[in-house]
Amino acid sequence: MAKKRPQTKAKPQITDGEIPVVGAREPCPCGSGRRYKACHGRAASHAVTELVQRPFEGLPSEGDWVAMRELVPAATVELTLRGGLPEGVPSVTLATVLPMAWPALRRDDGSVLLGLQNDTASGDISRDLADTLQRALAAEPGTPVQGRRAPADGPRLQDLIDPEGAFEPVVHSGFEFWVPDAENATPEVAASLERANAAAIPTARLTGVDWAYWCETPEKNHLRWVMPHPEEQLLDALARLHAAGRSSLGEGTRLVGSFRAHGLTVPVWDLPSGVGADDVEKPAAEFAERLSAALASQEPLTGDERRARGGLTNRQVTLS
Repeated sequence: MAKKRPQTKAKPQITDGEIPVVGAREPCPCGSGRRYKACHGRAASHAVTELVQRPFEGLPSEGDWVAMRELVPAATVELTLRGGLPEGVPSVTLATVLPMAWPALRRDDGSVLLGLQNDTASGDISRDLADTLQRALAAEPGTPVQGRRAPADGPRLQDLIDPEGAFEPVVHSGFEFWVPDAENATPEVAASLERANAAAIPTARLTGVDWAYWCETPEKNHLRWVMPHPEEQLLDALARLHAAGRSSLGEGTRLVGSFRAHGLTVPVWDLPSGVGADDVEKPAAEFAERLSAALASQEPLTGDERRARGGLTNRQVTLS
């Protein structure tokens, strides 16, 4: 005769909102008896891997966020938080990259540096950065903040940053902004600073148009211009100008293609090595007017324009 199974008391169930994140192979905290990855971790896993195409949409100056993430070596900008700064935090500064590739740093004076050019654990850069920022605000002064997988239901940058706050990036020639006194930096930070400075490409942000960045390379210079327009509409407009011979920024310059980055398109021009950032300010403003007119056109593309569009499409590179 088969033995009766001993009666066990069911574990108390907890609500979805109370279930913490645990390791994928650990028992689910809900008490179901299944592993977390096969229970409540399934939805959490989907949430953290689902790609957000425009993670910076809704933030002030979206194109500058994209540029600082993908194009600019050394830049900073002060962030304005919703509800103001916490007590003991004099400032929060977004930086392209931090020493030792730290995701964030709480300085000795309590100020916070948040690194933008870091690997993230999920498909939503905004949520990962918001989690890092929140932990940096609560960290002890003088402490770097390490990366981690952000909770799937955690806030995004759009929940933490004031959408009406000013956003004016400052482009630097090097990374001395990392430390108040570079001469007295630790050997590890000093070595990281030296390597970063050696690799930095001279870059400048244009003042006459939004989200455009000039950079200098050994053989030629470039203008990389993040644009907010829908990709298909923008490519049509660029093709109209290209076919008409009106897509350049002056003698010796050439529209050579574009990047895709975080849901936005970034046209790229080659510039002669002698053309600096100041030299391209007026041509860029004039191009913006031509582009505005081309964007407004509703006419079908001509044969020459379709061929120009095909050439531009073939020279697209996806950065993210």
